[in-house]
Amino acid sequence: TVKFTMKLHTPMLRSALVRECMAEFLGTFVLLLFGCSATAQVKTSRDTKGQYLSINMSFSVGVMSAMYLTKGISGAHLNPAVTLSFCVLRKVKWGRLVPYCLSQVLGAYVASALAYAVYHDAIMEFSGGVLTVYGPNETASIFATYPSQYLTLGRSFLDQVVGTLLLMLCILSLEEKRNTPAPSGLVPPIVATIVLGISMSMSANCGAAINPARDLGPRLFTLTAGWGTEVFTCYNYWFWVPIVAPLIGGPLGSCLYLVFVEWQLPAPEPPQDRRATISTISNSIKEPATRWGTGDNFKSTYF
Repeated sequence: TVKFTMKLHTPMLRSALVRECMAEFLGTFVLLLFGCSATAQVKTSRDTKGQYLSINMSFSVGVMSAMYLTKGISGAHLNPAVTLSFCVLRKVKWGRLVPYCLSQVLGAYVASALAYAVYHDAIMEFSGGVLTVYGPNETASIFATYPSQYLTLGRSFLDQVVGTLLLMLCILSLEEKRNTPAPSGLVPPIVATIVLGISMSMSANCGAAINPARDLGPRLFTLTAGWGTEVFTCYNYWFWVPIVAPLIGGPLGSCLYLVFVEWQLPAPEPPQDRRATISTISNSIKEPATRWGTGDNFKSTYF
């Protein structure tokens, strides 16, 4: 009997950077598709088919799913602030910063477009066909984040810096072997839980974007989909805050981690020389025979 084996050729792209950018695009797409769809469902149903917690949990599930999908290819940054922080820490080459960020923004844009297509009828019914940023029937906040009426510019900037700082401070320790590392397979749900905690505690002011791509991609979509330039000019041109502030908060959180944690951990023990260990064991075995004479004499004397 002759057996024939056919080996299927895997069409892997040769460029590692292209593969990684594809992963960042897909991961951010999945994250925003979960989040924007949940926001659309809750808002257009007037809280009858979900609540604010539903949105927080959906974004967290999106983070977890995106990380399981893409962590093995690009590290699943999903966030320009995370990519910038890893560049500052020299965990990622600086040449990958711009391609990663563009891929993340594009993924967020496409996810927003798909969520809009899925919920188009509900959005039109809710808004009366008028796509606006202000008023009780505004729908722009389904996609991008906007500040609360009471919030000052400085406080909103601080809000985004602190939220992103906390994100980086918490996730950097998860794979530190000298501390209390998380099992590799559990890193995505742990990161998702951290994001959920930040969303549940720091989203009242301006939506807890803590991710420039999560805000800029959907905002660009609303610009092109009918909401107009108001998505950038509203609230005294507030749009730049969730873009710039996380890019400051991420590296700040990384620096805090370095100063308070990484630099204070004990240095890893150097690996022992196996030959030296075997030699030590051999010498300890020979020692009784040397002390008492030959092996036979040792036996007779001992017993």
